[in-house]
Amino acid sequence: MFENLSERLGRTVKNLRGQGRLTEQNIKDALREVRMALLEADVALPVVKQLIDTIRDKALGQEVIGSLSPGQAFIKVVNDELVRIMGEHSESLDLSAQPPAVILMAGLQGSGKTTSTGKLALRLKEREKRKVMVVSCDVYRPAAITQLKKIAGDVGVDFFQSEPEQSPLDIANAALDHAKKQFADVLIVDTAGRLAIDADMMAEIKALNAALNPVETLFVVDSMTGQDAATTAKAFGEALPLTGVILTKTDGDARGGAALSVRMVTGKPIKFVGAGEKMAALEAFHPDRVASRILGMGDVVSLVEEVQEKVDHQKAEKLARKMQKGKNFDMSDLRDQMEQMQNMGGMASLIDKLPGAANLPEGVKNQANDTEIRRTIAIINSMTPHERKFPAVIKGSRKRRIANGSGVQVQDINKLMKQHAQMSKMMKKMAKGGMKKMMRSMQGQMPPGMGM
Repeated sequence: MFENLSERLGRTVKNLRGQGRLTEQNIKDALREVRMALLEADVALPVVKQLIDTIRDKALGQEVIGSLSPGQAFIKVVNDELVRIMGEHSESLDLSAQPPAVILMAGLQGSGKTTSTGKLALRLKEREKRKVMVVSCDVYRPAAITQLKKIAGDVGVDFFQSEPEQSPLDIANAALDHAKKQFADVLIVDTAGRLAIDADMMAEIKALNAALNPVETLFVVDSMTGQDAATTAKAFGEALPLTGVILTKTDGDARGGAALSVRMVTGKPIKFVGAGEKMAALEAFHPDRVASRILGMGDVVSLVEEVQEKVDHQKAEKLARKMQKGKNFDMSDLRDQMEQMQNMGGMASLIDKLPGAANLPEGVKNQANDTEIRRTIAIINSMTPHERKFPAVIKGSRKRRIANGSGVQVQDINKLMKQHAQMSKMMKKMAKGGMKKMMRSMQGQMPPGMGM
């Protein structure tokens, strides 16, 4: 998300470099670029206007403080305003109610409500150790109930069985009674959507809201709908006492306009963003971190949190000990690293959080995809344990067998062998103190105040 916006804003800052003061003219030029970038990102027009006006007022005549360049000073103003319009700080779910706390999911058909229900259930189960039950009140969409049942089974939470012949209100009341008897902490209610906002849908969900009295009413919206996301959210906000928004499919949206528009248009906080198909791909929304990512400064805090949560630390320590003892970095080790990367959302997700990611060449970004990782894992899985441990034995006939077993070409095996050899060589250097040398050489290149 935000690739196009980051690129345009990055060019704007470059144009300001080398100038001693932020003047009316260079701010005017920069703001023209920012306005175009925001409009191309499909940010709602009223939001663009207010954002530009505020940035202009704050930036005009601002002296460059200390060692800050005009570009950096301007970026700080833009960063502060982006954070402000997206909500200042992250807002979590308020589940401080008599159990079961009810969460009502609302939104249009195809927005990702059912998948988001499963993702949220998994997050509450794993991170907050809550006993979660889910129920589907969608009696209109074929297989909607079956879909949620499967998702509930996949993430390991309780599922309340409903039938298409029942009314949504009867299902909801029965599910709430059952959740109380089962001592569930949280009941997540997945509701029916429509292709567009209509009176029947709104009446139905209003009735559900009145009957269940949920502690959280979350509006689920597809981020790829751009400005329409904010408009739809506003309509739901007028009909329901919304407490927050879940933005879905953010991994497929290079613009990011919805994220910048929803909070300001609706007055409701974005609480979570869905960033992938996997059930674990639901992240808390942090306006400051998102603003940092938009401006090409990365999101190192989220990256560190992901490493702490999703990396298998026992495997990491085992590999570290292995390298310290001077043992070879074999194919099984490489596969473990690839699988860890997948657990963290894939290569593209990791790169997106690194500072300067927007400035990477397009070719590098295109190569950073999960398809390559999956292919590499398939190739290694097609090797025998002996071949994984001693890759040097993989010659002609073995290469052909592995290629056939993994559905790739022999050239792909050769490419992997070369990559593995390079990684193995790098690991040996690091084990012999090469990491310390590398850090020392980087020391002189770091900006002031960022030394190690």
